[in-house]
Amino acid sequence: LELVKLQLSADFPELRGVSSENLMYIKEDLIIGHDFSFYDLIATKARGKSGPLFHFDVHDDVRIRNDARVEKDESHPGKVVERRWYERNKHIFPASRWEVF
Repeated sequence: LELVKLQLSADFPELRGVSSENLMYIKEDLIIGHDFSFYDLIATKARGKSGPLFHFDVHDDVRIRNDARVEKDESHPGKVVERRWYERNKHIFPASRWEVF
């Protein structure tokens, strides 16, 4: 999360004063802890509530073939939030749906 914070600090100046320990990564309504690496999650093919957390499979592009019957596996992007924001809003949607991985 430290690298994400450095990249986002240019667009979100309020992140400059926040330590990476106070940031949370949310993927598919799951709170991913700091003790997990992306490598571990991808290598073990970690699964969320609705399937794999990360998809790296090759599929035909529907736009090229113009065939709506082609299956698509679309994954939602992850979210990075401040722990303080989560504590204030965990009773409100969408944070109320998030669970610890």
